[in-house]
Amino acid sequence: MIALVPTFAWFQMLFDHPGYVGWMVVMGFLVAASCALVGNYLVLRRISLVGDAISHSVLPGIAVAFLITSSRDSIWMFLGALVAGLMTTVFIQLIHSRTRVKEDAAIGITFSTLFAIGVILISVFSGHIDLDLDCVLYGKLELVSTGADFVSVAGREIVPRPVLVMALVTVLCAALVSLFYKELLVSSFDPGLAASLGLNPKFVHYALMCVLSVIVVSAFEAVGAILVIAMLILPAATAYLLTDRFGLMIAISLVHAFLSAMFGVQLAFAIEVPAAAAMVVAGTGMFVVAWIFAPHHGLLRRWFGKVDDAGVDPVAGEL
Repeated sequence: MIALVPTFAWFQMLFDHPGYVGWMVVMGFLVAASCALVGNYLVLRRISLVGDAISHSVLPGIAVAFLITSSRDSIWMFLGALVAGLMTTVFIQLIHSRTRVKEDAAIGITFSTLFAIGVILISVFSGHIDLDLDCVLYGKLELVSTGADFVSVAGREIVPRPVLVMALVTVLCAALVSLFYKELLVSSFDPGLAASLGLNPKFVHYALMCVLSVIVVSAFEAVGAILVIAMLILPAATAYLLTDRFGLMIAISLVHAFLSAMFGVQLAFAIEVPAAAAMVVAGTGMFVVAWIFAPHHGLLRRWFGKVDDAGVDPVAGEL
């Protein structure tokens, strides 16, 4: 019988399956970290659901790429999904800017339509499209070290290819965020100020969406198109509750990403569930803890704050 609270024997599990568990944690962390780096800006811009739209739109891109090339080679799948992700961003902006429809409605229209097109394509051409929908939608983090090719050096297997690709994407994302930190920060908080300083807020937005598309496309093989949205929002949202400084917010989101990967893999082994879903549950658990105990924006702080405000001496709360 599965215990309601599983035993967390992390070091024992890592000792029993060092390579298998280790690569799962590394891949999970890389996916969550890259998503968190961009997710911080999405949360600040209040466009978190754009990641949801792009993650759903990769399905028609993958289907079309397979129909054109008749190949399941990762490069063609990547290019098809990337083009679909970029088209999603353009369609959202077109609907929002050329009609009276608000951005949230434009996001819903775009991602639901493209996702439906992908389902129709796979249903109509099911005899020609050999795709594992479970992998596309829910991910296969468990296969990162057993079902993937390894990069070899001098005849020795060094690292699984998906892990290497995700590591390169994460490093690229971190480099871009570091290099254009001020531009991204100003355009996220105040596009008008950014324009007065000579920046182009629209260009910064589309550049950010391009990076987001690359991350989503690179991550969906591991965590799936549906679950990747949680990786984009949970670390940033948790950090947003814990600090008012953006630099520290990025650091906290990366810590959240690591803990989500570690505890998620442990939870997956303990109750025998998909690791990607377990990572999301672990991340949500940490968000709930932050929501309750955050020093300035937590539920307890808000409750005690109201008690202080109700006191006789209002100056006492200032001291």
